Amino acid sequence: MQRMGMVLGLKPEKVAEYVRLHAAVWPDVLAMISACNIRNYSIYLKEPEHLLFSTFEYHGTDYAADMARMAADPKTQEWWALCMPCQEPLPTRKEGEWWASMDEVFHHD
Repeated sequence: MQRMGMVLGLKPEKVAEYVRLHAAVWPDVLAMISACNIRNYSIYLKEPEHLLFSTFEYHGTDYAADMARMAADPKTQEWWALCMPCQEPLPTRKEGEWWASMDEVFHHD
């Protein structure tokens, strides 16, 4: 199992819409998240900076393949088409990232 942390900006005028969308995530999207070996997934909002922080556990063996599977899913693509206009990727993210990955510096069970 691998713990993941990521950060992403949120457009100030889209905060309410993003929160509304995530109050009722589509069942097909949730099923795909689970099918791609993601567990214990949360997204937090930090105001007034409009930052989203996500954390999850990856329980698979090929993260890139699972993320490609998710990206190819038509329902997930529809969901992302609604969410992505709300988001503002950080200018310091790595090439190819939308959510900027973060390094874990501490964990305690």
